[in-house]
Amino acid sequence: MRVFKTRTIATDACKKGRVMMGGNAVKPSRTVKPGDVVEVRKPPITYTFRVKAVIGNRLGAKLVPEYLENITPQSQYDLLEMTRISGFVDRRKGLGRPTKRDSRELSRFREDTYADTFYLDFEDDDDDED
Repeated sequence: MRVFKTRTIATDACKKGRVMMGGNAVKPSRTVKPGDVVEVRKPPITYTFRVKAVIGNRLGAKLVPEYLENITPQSQYDLLEMTRISGFVDRRKGLGRPTKRDSRELSRFREDTYADTFYLDFEDDDDDED
């Protein structure tokens, strides 16, 4: 997995304090060595990578796993999945109207959630009457 698509985006992330080593923000010119752990914050999650080896030249995205080990905890990926699933529920101000697909997913989500709650409440009401 390539961390950033372009060097410009990587530089901007460093300047914004989204790339850290040892809990400290790093500058774009920071030298890394094998064994260093780099944390990259790409909201909503923080990726963690261990440097396997240092290279002198740029390389293609397919070769990155040979030099960089992804050690991101599974909990971060779970957070990403939850955000992806619930993304249509908590729309940020200014994003405009939900798309037709978003509306359908929101309706299904509400129906499933409401149906489960209603069914459980309905069962509880029957138990009270007996």
